[in-house]
Amino acid sequence: MAIDTLPIAKQTPAERTQVVHDGLRARHLSENIFKGLGLAAIILALGFVALLFTDIIRKGLPAFTQENMHLSVNFDPAIVKVDPVPIRNGFASEAEYQAASLKWQRSVALLNWNKVVEASLRAAAPAGYEIDTKDLLTIAETDARHEIRERFVANPTLLGQTVDIDVLASASAVNWIKGNIDRSLQDSQQQLSPEARSLIDTFVENGVISRGFAWSILTNVDSRAAPASAGLAGAFFGSLYMMIIVILLAVPIGVASAIYLEEFAPKSKVTDFIEVNINNLAAVPSIVFGLLGAAVFINYMHLPISAPLVGGLVLTLMTLPTIIIATRGALLGVSPALRQAALGMGASKTQMVFHHVLPVTFPSILTATIIGVAHALGETAPLLLIGMKAFVASVPATPMDQATALPVQIYLWQGNEDRNFFEPRTAAAIMVLLAFMIVLNGIAVYLRSRLEKRA
Repeated sequence: MAIDTLPIAKQTPAERTQVVHDGLRARHLSENIFKGLGLAAIILALGFVALLFTDIIRKGLPAFTQENMHLSVNFDPAIVKVDPVPIRNGFASEAEYQAASLKWQRSVALLNWNKVVEASLRAAAPAGYEIDTKDLLTIAETDARHEIRERFVANPTLLGQTVDIDVLASASAVNWIKGNIDRSLQDSQQQLSPEARSLIDTFVENGVISRGFAWSILTNVDSRAAPASAGLAGAFFGSLYMMIIVILLAVPIGVASAIYLEEFAPKSKVTDFIEVNINNLAAVPSIVFGLLGAAVFINYMHLPISAPLVGGLVLTLMTLPTIIIATRGALLGVSPALRQAALGMGASKTQMVFHHVLPVTFPSILTATIIGVAHALGETAPLLLIGMKAFVASVPATPMDQATALPVQIYLWQGNEDRNFFEPRTAAAIMVLLAFMIVLNGIAVYLRSRLEKRA
């Protein structure tokens, strides 16, 4: 008969000690197994996160480099056939001078600057290299002609001179150089002709094409005509304006609502109804908030479509339930003794709440803000419904200007037909979005630590 099945009265002291030791050993074994499973779960979760970040960084880093073409551009008068630039002293009034200057700029814009680009590429190619004009122009980005033209407009004295100008290689050329497309594919499956591919390899060997940091992805706006020069500046500022609006509206309104409901509102069916609906709103799909924003802010209030202001208002509505629920939870966690001590010292209820209770909850409120803002920063569905997927070729100067957002830009680039070129750029855009979120969270964590020290 086992020792642990004997009645306690019939067990010897040694047997009882053995039973206790066996029980402790089994309990410690269970605790160690539980700790091991918990540690394994944490390591597995961190491993998946590390794998995700590693994959994003691996795919996105190549997009932060770009292929620059160093061309010697000859502003040949035989190609750049344009009248001399108007001189201010030659006109009686400023209006006449401005009109003549605009006419001259229009005449410059109407010139075929592709011929200048073609001549520059042929000058850089080996002597006697045969390639069609159409195939030759596929090597340089389509906005190369605009860069050369703007250089001439800014300095008309370049006529007849040869200057060194750097332009971007085309997206197809980048795919070939970086190996984004299989070089063993047949010519019919390649983006460039055999002559263009051979010339690109020659340019890389002799230094006409070199690699540098892609500042354009950070400073330029999106571009459909010139994919190699497409950037995230417009989307970044659109997201920045929206996050500012969310922080300025959602945080004070959400905290004030939570304080009123928890500390001042009388307990009644009305407040119970409000509380239930706040909890329900926290679980509503984000696309519903997009429908609400389109109906109220755009159709009814006639706010501008695709504006960061509308996006910020929609994301504010979506973030409010999270902040209200988290703030109420923080207020509930404050010890009743603190409230009683404050009231016992003669403080009014308002003083008790704002001078004693609320400062203790600031770290928890900032935590709720971090969660809410991070959630809002990554939302895409509600922004699509208010028109922020529209192509905007400018950086928004104010929250009222048309713009897009980083998540929407990621969505648009991911769906681009040139997957070989835009897949790395999509990962790079994700890296910028994550960096933006980390900076915002870092600021909130720093403020939370300062407030915790004061508390």
